[in-house]
Amino acid sequence: MGRIRVLSDNVANKIAAGEVVERPASVAKELLENSLDAGATEVRIDVESAGRRLLRIDDNGIGMLRDDALLAFERHATSKLSDVKDLLAIATLGFRGEALPSIASVSRLQLETRAQEEQTGTKVEIAGGKLLRCDELARTVGTTISVRDLFYNVPARKKFLRSDQTELSHIGSLVTHYSLAHPDKRFELYHEGRELLQVTPVATMKERAFQAFGAGTMEHLVELEKQAAELNVPVPYAASRNSDPDAEAAEPSRFCLEGLVSGPHIQKLNRNSIFLFVNGRLIRDKLLLHAISTAFHNLMPAGSYPFALLFLTCDASEVDVNVHPSKTEVRFRHGAFVHDFVRDSIRNTLTHQRPASSIPFPAQSPMPARYNESADREPISRPFIAQQAPNLPFSEFSRMLDAQPAVERPSELRWEQPSARAHTNGGLPEIRIPAVQPVAHGFESQPLFEPKPQPPAIRRVPDTHGTLHHLPPEWEMVDSLAALPDLRPLGQLHESFIIAAGRDGLWIIDQHVAHERILFEKVLRQRAAGTAELQQLLSPIVLDLTVGQHLEYERIREELDAGGFETEPFGQRSIAIKAAPAGLSTGAIEQVIFEILEIAEQEMRGASLDNIRRDIAATIACRAAIKVNNKLEPEKVEYLLKALAQCEFPMTCPHGRPIALRYNTKDILRSFHRI
Repeated sequence: MGRIRVLSDNVANKIAAGEVVERPASVAKELLENSLDAGATEVRIDVESAGRRLLRIDDNGIGMLRDDALLAFERHATSKLSDVKDLLAIATLGFRGEALPSIASVSRLQLETRAQEEQTGTKVEIAGGKLLRCDELARTVGTTISVRDLFYNVPARKKFLRSDQTELSHIGSLVTHYSLAHPDKRFELYHEGRELLQVTPVATMKERAFQAFGAGTMEHLVELEKQAAELNVPVPYAASRNSDPDAEAAEPSRFCLEGLVSGPHIQKLNRNSIFLFVNGRLIRDKLLLHAISTAFHNLMPAGSYPFALLFLTCDASEVDVNVHPSKTEVRFRHGAFVHDFVRDSIRNTLTHQRPASSIPFPAQSPMPARYNESADREPISRPFIAQQAPNLPFSEFSRMLDAQPAVERPSELRWEQPSARAHTNGGLPEIRIPAVQPVAHGFESQPLFEPKPQPPAIRRVPDTHGTLHHLPPEWEMVDSLAALPDLRPLGQLHESFIIAAGRDGLWIIDQHVAHERILFEKVLRQRAAGTAELQQLLSPIVLDLTVGQHLEYERIREELDAGGFETEPFGQRSIAIKAAPAGLSTGAIEQVIFEILEIAEQEMRGASLDNIRRDIAATIACRAAIKVNNKLEPEKVEYLLKALAQCEFPMTCPHGRPIALRYNTKDILRSFHRI
C-alpha cells in the first residue's frame, strides 16, 4: 500500500479549523464578517462563558435559501467568488468558504436563516462536522448562528484557551473595532444577559469613535481629515485588470485615508492602540505600522507609539487579502506608494494641527474599575492610559535636580522686564468658563464596553469675590501650538523654563528643547539646500575609532560631510575632523561624532537614509542648543518664541520630549474652585 492518502473531510476541516479558529473571538470574527457581507444593518452578539459555552450572532441580513444553508457547510463553498480572476479584486470580508465548515467541525452549531424569496426559514444542526437535522421554521428574514461547546471534541485545543476575562476581552475588542469601521450599523454585545456594548448608527466616523472611546479620549486626538491620492497604474497591469489585452491607457488607482491620531505627547509602550482598517477590514500590517512610526519619527521617543485609528480605502485590486488564513494580513500592490501616502498624510496633519500638551493632573478621586461578576476579577477591558515615556537622553536639568538636595531646590520665578511686544498686546482678557469635569492627562480610565457614569451635579454657593465678564468671542477655544506667536513672556523658572501667558492659560516652555527643535529643523533645511554652515578648525581633531565605529563612519561619511562636518581618514582606524557645524563648541565636536557613530548598529542598518540624516541633525542640534541653568535676556526669549512658532513641528524635540506644556484656564479656575 502506498504511503500517501487523501484525508477525510472531517480531518481536513479540523486542520482548517486550526488555522481559522484560534479562540472564541476567531469564531466571532468569521461570523460577524459574514453578517456584514450579507448586508446586515443590525448585529447582536450573545456570549456565555466568554464564548466557550455559547456564541450566538443574530443579524438582519439577506439570509439564505434552504439549499444554500446546507451547501454553506461544504468546504470551499462560497457565494463571493466564481472565477480565479475574482481573487485579484476581493471586495468582501469573507471569501474562502472555510469558516462555517471549520467552525462546525469543532463545535455544536445551529443555523437559523430565511431569505426574502422563501416563506419559511431553515434550521440546520451540526455537531462535530456531522449533519444532525434540517427542518423548516418560521422566522423573519436574516440569519442566526449559535456556536455551542467550542472545541468539545478537540480537548487539546481547549486547554490553550486563556481565562474567561481574557477571551471576553478579545471578543469585546473585535466587536468594538468592527463597529468603528461601520458607523452606519447597529452593534450589540451581551455577556450572559449583561450589556457590554451598544452603539446606534451615526453619520460620521468621529461620532462612532466618540461612542466607543468617550469624550475624555477624543480630547487628545487629532482628526485626520479625508486625504486622497491617485496613482497611474502601468499599462500592462491596467490591461490585465481589465482582461483587455488591447487596453492602451493606464487606469488611475485611488486611495483615501481618514481617521484619528493622537498628538506626540500621548505615548504608548506598544502598538496595541493602533487600529488599522483597509476597505473596512481590520488588519495588522507591517507596512502601515512602519509608515505610522516614520510619521512620528523625531516627534516621539524611540520605542513609543501613538494612538491611531486609521481607515484606508482603495481599489479592491490594489490590495491582496489572500495572504493569511485568518485574513488579518494584506499585501499592497504598490506598497511604497501606500507607505509614503500614509506617512505624509499623518505628518501633514500634525504640522497643521500642532496639538499642545497639557500639564498632567491626577484625578481628584480614583474611578473604581468595573468588574465582571465579583470583586476579585479583572476589569473587562484595559483602559487607554498614556504611559510615561522612557528616560530620554541629554536631560541635564533632571540630572541636576536629582543631584541637588531637596531643601536647596529653588522655586522662585524670575521676572524680566516686559518687552515692547508684550506692551502692544495689552492685558490678558478676563476669562470664565462653564463647569466641566476634570480630565486626567491621557485617555480616560474607563472600560471600553460600559457607559461612563455621570457624576451628580454640584451646585456651588455664589461667592462675593467678583465675577468674570467681558469675555472674548473665542474664550472657549482650546489652544494648539498655533498660539505660540501670541504668547506674552513673563519670565524664567529655574533659569531653565520660559513662563508665558496665552489666550487660554499659562504656558511653560523648556528653553533647551525649544532651541533644539529650532536648530534641528534649521540643520535639515540647510542640508536639503546644500548650504550647511560650518566652522574651520585651527587644528584638526584626530579620533581613534573601533572597528565597528570605523565601519559606521565609512557608511555615513557622506551624510556627515553634508551635515556640516569635514572629515577624512587618518591612518588605519582614525579620522581627522577639519571642520564642524557652526554653533558647536570645540569640546562638543568629539562628543557629537561619537554619539552619531554609537547609534545602535541594528537601528542604523534598518533605518532609511532620511532617518539617518535626521538622527545626525538631532545630535548636532542637541549639543548646540541653549542649556538649562542659563539666564536669558528678554530679547533672547522673544527670539525663541518667534522662531519656535515658525517651526514645522513645535510639539516635541527631536528625541520626543515635549517642548511646551499648557495649564489651561479650565484647570486654573477648577484649582481655585471657581467652577
